[in-house]
Amino acid sequence: MKNRSLVSIEDYSKEEYMKILALAEKFEANPVQNILNGKVVATLFFEPSTRTRLSFESAVNKLGGRVIGFSDTSSTSVSKGESLKDTIKTVANYSDLIVMRHPIEGSSRYASEVSRVPIINAGDGANQHPTQTLLDLYSINKTQGKLDNLHIFLIGDLKYGRTVHSLIISLVDFNPTFYFISPKELMIPGEYKLMLDRKGIKYSEHLDFTDIVEKADIIYMTRIQKERFSDPMEYEKTKNSYVLKNNMLANAKSNLKILHPLPRVNEINTDVDDTEQAYYFTQALNGVYVRQAIMTSIFGLL
Repeated sequence: MKNRSLVSIEDYSKEEYMKILALAEKFEANPVQNILNGKVVATLFFEPSTRTRLSFESAVNKLGGRVIGFSDTSSTSVSKGESLKDTIKTVANYSDLIVMRHPIEGSSRYASEVSRVPIINAGDGANQHPTQTLLDLYSINKTQGKLDNLHIFLIGDLKYGRTVHSLIISLVDFNPTFYFISPKELMIPGEYKLMLDRKGIKYSEHLDFTDIVEKADIIYMTRIQKERFSDPMEYEKTKNSYVLKNNMLANAKSNLKILHPLPRVNEINTDVDDTEQAYYFTQALNGVYVRQAIMTSIFGLL
């Protein structure tokens, strides 16, 4: 993994996933170290972010590194018309690693081709979000004690949800059973179903989940993403499709955990927050440890 960009979750093998998860567990036990002393990490966020950006910055700070970058392009030369290529090549002169979120699919791959330092994809449009996937795997493994043979419910925006797309790709190595629950307008793209068919992975599609919730080991909720819709009316039709409430969990398995990449809008009622099944805020905390593991691996320091 040393000096390699992380653009797609497919850039890592199953064995490398497991190495990251094992290293993240060590960082959870001891998150404050001086491993990144002298390293500069640039966080370039062309799209809004709270958890991803701050968890990366927290991860760097806890390991003794420094952070530069921006979270608003209005105060940068991008607002003057500077190209992505020129931004990346310039920032690469000031940093040892670039973490980038961008609204255009494929932007991180392009950045990795023009940058002299490694690129970590922190989300490129509706395409992928590999570091979120690795923290999701860490959260699933931590709560279930395994990654193999689990029943995974993916609920909400399965068409544009980059976290969902990356998670599906990563989990096929662990023989899951997927339940895709979405409105017809936001069903999982056909390319992912073809991949699952080729690999012999079981899946089913549903418009509702209330009558099958007792099958779930993991419920992965996602918000309907207003920013991905070109037609506001289409968003209005689907925005309240699913709201998970505490009373829906009455027949749930004892090991069930509810994940969400956040931010939450209204797809998980607040009466779920204090249940034993709710794990989404701890999931966000896990992002610090996993991102520490990813960065130190790319730097070849552990």
